[in-house]
Amino acid sequence: MTSIQAIRAEANGEPGPGTFLAVLRQLRKNRLGLLGALLVLLVFASAMFAPLIMTHDPIRIMVGPRLAAPSREFLLGTDQLGRDTFSRVIMGGRIPLLVAFASLGISLALGLVLGLVAGFGPRWLDNVLLLIFDTIRSFPGIIFALAVIGLLGPSVTSVIFVIAITSIPIYARIARTQTEALRNSEYIAAEQSMGASTTRILAVHVLPNVIGPLVILVSMDVPAVIAVQAGLSFLGLGVRPPTPDWGAVLNDGYNYIQNTPWLVIAGSTPIVLATLGFTFLGEALRDIFDPKLGKDI
Repeated sequence: MTSIQAIRAEANGEPGPGTFLAVLRQLRKNRLGLLGALLVLLVFASAMFAPLIMTHDPIRIMVGPRLAAPSREFLLGTDQLGRDTFSRVIMGGRIPLLVAFASLGISLALGLVLGLVAGFGPRWLDNVLLLIFDTIRSFPGIIFALAVIGLLGPSVTSVIFVIAITSIPIYARIARTQTEALRNSEYIAAEQSMGASTTRILAVHVLPNVIGPLVILVSMDVPAVIAVQAGLSFLGLGVRPPTPDWGAVLNDGYNYIQNTPWLVIAGSTPIVLATLGFTFLGEALRDIFDPKLGKDI
């Protein structure tokens, strides 16, 4: 949408480009994107209101009903210690969301800053930063995670640190590429000829054009981070027991799958729903905002 179209839309009381209402209007036309938004909303709501939704204390050990099947009292049955699986799944959604948004937020912020510096700074600094990015990316992710968690111990902080460090080069390279493409544009040259500072050019002209693709990429990386966090918890490298977590529930189910399948189903279903939700929503946002697809909002 051109600036003239935006002015006309504003004069007619219509939502302009990039506004929240305009995104919602386009999202309603994409069935998978709308389904993804509903699934994401469901995951967020269940995690946010977990204390109100869960029916039992998720860490309370009950002697009687161990590995029980779903019933009116225990909606998803119980685990090997008699703990209510439904309550553990509901409360366990907080850890993956915390890890995903904390780690991706850190990597996005640092990657954006480093990418802007590499793309707009002197060539020697660009080469140094690229060497650092390539060095980090050269380490196998699982080996790096095992080394860091073995050194720091299994915890939420360790998982956030591992994911953030390994994700920074991805966002930094994308920001660098976008910045280099904008650096030689005519309006940047005009700003420099008028005496604008580098900080102003980066903040006013470069950053708004770079942040959009990165935010969309973050939304599409959330399911991958959730899967990594669940995998580390499944291996016993995530949160410490008895903290409820999807990966921990899935690990308990795997150990006792011959006795009952309900733990595996309860642990894997929210991971699948969250993955599908963020994937569908991220692809819909990409289709809306990607100018190469000719989508106007």
